Amino acid sequence: MSQNVRVRSRGTLNPTASTDSVDLRHQVFGDNPLEVRDTGHYTHEYVGGIVDRWDELIDWDKRADGEGRFFIEQLRSRGVRTVLDAATGTGFHSVRLLDAGFDTTSADGSPQMLARAFRNGIEHGGHVLRTVNSDWRWLTRDVRGPFDAVICLGNSFTHLFSEHDRRKALAEFYALLKHDGVLIIDQRNYDAILDGESSSGRTYYYCGAQVSARPDHVDEGLARYRYTFPGGDEYFLNMYPLRRDYLRGLLRDTGFQRIDTYGDFQETYADAEPDFFVHVAEKRYREESDLTGGA
Repeated sequence: MSQNVRVRSRGTLNPTASTDSVDLRHQVFGDNPLEVRDTGHYTHEYVGGIVDRWDELIDWDKRADGEGRFFIEQLRSRGVRTVLDAATGTGFHSVRLLDAGFDTTSADGSPQMLARAFRNGIEHGGHVLRTVNSDWRWLTRDVRGPFDAVICLGNSFTHLFSEHDRRKALAEFYALLKHDGVLIIDQRNYDAILDGESSSGRTYYYCGAQVSARPDHVDEGLARYRYTFPGGDEYFLNMYPLRRDYLRGLLRDTGFQRIDTYGDFQETYADAEPDFFVHVAEKRYREESDLTGGA
């Protein structure tokens, strides 16, 4: 999502940041962080220290071991060559896809994240990332498609706080896909968290041994997470707690024909068990008789 989007917040912003500019040094949540429930506010969150330390949270080597070749195999099994990494972050998946030979374009809403990703691309394999700073709601304005696949990973879709924005973003993803393209999108298992059933101690996504990512506040409209790093540094992210079947419904409404949902990269799982869900949504038109199973 691009930084030229007007940022609104129900809280009072830091005096060093206006609603039209972003303090690139410090996170800004105002006087009441629990009231900050706006899509555009992520531009005040992915700045400064949290960007500098994000790779400590991920731990690239451990994350690669945890997810294995799941995404690469999903893409290769569909003959994918061109990929839009719509939530690049610090570049982990873009670099992995480039290593695997995919023609990859890297987009993100945080210019600081993209700058970090660009440096990471060079440091991890000598890749020069093709980066685009873009808001998902206007993605087709900034990114030239079509692509065989769009990926939106790292729980990023939960930064959209209104259904209107979620539907618009999914429509943009859909429009950038070829007629037989695939969208891979993930989310945290908020069902288990909201229902008080979360028991997963696995860390496939945030693998840094010295870093913790824990809920600071959760209700049906907000999941506020606290990230604590060695040395005592703390940062926060405000996200919308998407329920699994709600997102699957939005994908169907957008026009995706078959949707397979995996729990921590497994086809079968108990509902409360996974830490993350991964949805693999195919655009290719299917007859109704072909839609058994995933959809």
